[in-house]
Amino acid sequence: MAISQNQLKSMFSFKRVLIPILFGVGFSVFSLLSSNFDFARLSGISFNIPCLVLAFAFMAVRDLCYIWRLRVLTDKQIGWRDAFQVIMLWEFASSVTPSMVGGSAFAIFFINAERVRLGKSTAIVMVTALLDELFYILMVAVILLVTGSSLFHISTAFNFNPMPYFIVGYIFIIVLTSIITVGLFAAPQGLKRVLTGIFSLPVLRRWRSQAEKTGDDIVVSSQEMKGQTWRYWLKAFGATAFSWTARFLVLNCLILAANPGMEFQLGQQVLIYAKQLIMWVILLISPTPGASGIAEFSFSAFFSDLFSGDMQHAVALIWRAVSYYPYLIVGLVVLPLWLSKLEKRRKSLL
Repeated sequence: MAISQNQLKSMFSFKRVLIPILFGVGFSVFSLLSSNFDFARLSGISFNIPCLVLAFAFMAVRDLCYIWRLRVLTDKQIGWRDAFQVIMLWEFASSVTPSMVGGSAFAIFFINAERVRLGKSTAIVMVTALLDELFYILMVAVILLVTGSSLFHISTAFNFNPMPYFIVGYIFIIVLTSIITVGLFAAPQGLKRVLTGIFSLPVLRRWRSQAEKTGDDIVVSSQEMKGQTWRYWLKAFGATAFSWTARFLVLNCLILAANPGMEFQLGQQVLIYAKQLIMWVILLISPTPGASGIAEFSFSAFFSDLFSGDMQHAVALIWRAVSYYPYLIVGLVVLPLWLSKLEKRRKSLL
């Protein structure tokens, strides 16, 4: 079940990582070229500097909240520096894998490598997924009450109706959240049996013993999770809410930054925030690394009415430059340093 250090080195070797990075960047460039975007428009953008700075600040808040949540969920077993490395690697793995796959499978190893038991590492990743989905479910319900169906409006230039995709995705998220909740808090033994059953299949049988051990660890970790205080859960959910809110406010700030003449209107900003909730479901099912291409298309579909000409394509590129590409660079820097740290730690135990 666990990914070994050597396997991780192989999977994240420079050559293997370069391929999804090129695919990701390629899809982004293709989406712009197919729209006949004039890249010279980038040099002509007049920015509202305070809003641009605020966008970068919200990205920092997003990551700090993720780091804080990881420390909360591990009962501060992981230090700030190690938590930073884990989160950056987690985001890096998510950036170079299709959105529908994500970086959770790698995150279990990243956390486990920081001397957190495999079962607890698995439980922590499951809890982060639970908290993320729970925030989304609640926020969508609140936003729908405030905005109604207006958040499904997209540019008439796109023959695309996002509502069916949203409904299917929203139902799937509710079902997934229910399964995680029941499996982790109500019936961990049942989750263990399902896990063991899956790894009893002929193609997966070689990992059955590790699956059984992970199942045992999940049962133990479930008792630990159920025994946590309300302050523990309040901190974890608070960090989740702040991180996701900061993630979405990045785009609000960038739209204001690229429209210096735009007046701040609360209703309009709430609608921009709300439309991102719909976009997120679409990006979640993207088969491309980091939702590249799909993200730029979705941005243009939802927000082109806020820009003149084809400026929405320029802002989409800037949005990705702020929220996606940095993780590719940081991941390539952090990964060898992190692997070197693990190797030194291993040698010190010999």
